[in-house]
Amino acid sequence: MLKNSFSETSHNSKAKEILKENMEDLKKAIRDIPDFPKKGIIFKDITPLLQNSVLFKKAINRLSEQFKSKNIEVVVSVESRGFILGAAIAHKLGAGFVPVRKKGKLPYKTHRATYELEYGKDTLEIHQDAIRRGARVLIIDDLLATGGTLSAVIDLIKKMGGKIAGIGFGRTGNIDGCLGKSNPGFRHTHKLRDL
Repeated sequence: MLKNSFSETSHNSKAKEILKENMEDLKKAIRDIPDFPKKGIIFKDITPLLQNSVLFKKAINRLSEQFKSKNIEVVVSVESRGFILGAAIAHKLGAGFVPVRKKGKLPYKTHRATYELEYGKDTLEIHQDAIRRGARVLIIDDLLATGGTLSAVIDLIKKMGGKIAGIGFGRTGNIDGCLGKSNPGFRHTHKLRDL
């Protein structure tokens, strides 16, 4: 059997360096689109990442890995790009998937939450029977901008009695600046851009 020639500290440092190098391609695959959908907004476009099967798989594996030990029962995601990541992560974790949609898009009885966007207001809905009381929920979305969408989703899950076990994003800004460190869901937040 071969012995590892690195010390524990050296090994951890080397592993982190390799991981950082391996994730640069994910970071580079998320492009900025200025002035979309309105002037002054920088849109974070994840489609180049999704188009590349190797990068997409790496992103899903990386996000899923962080939540394997959290006993996730349901993954909740917001339309539409959040569905892409959320459904794949739910499958990887062996969890159910629950879509949160814009007002009027779900066919059954819903709960609603209205929130502020960078460029206006919007309303999200979730089916009233989508999450059982006490279920361990993972929220996945493609990005975190102002935190308005996330705040609305948290409100909807709490209204239904779900327990937020984690929150993950493909791309984020400053999480602490959006809802504050006191939010218990932020203990298990993971983001690709900071890997």
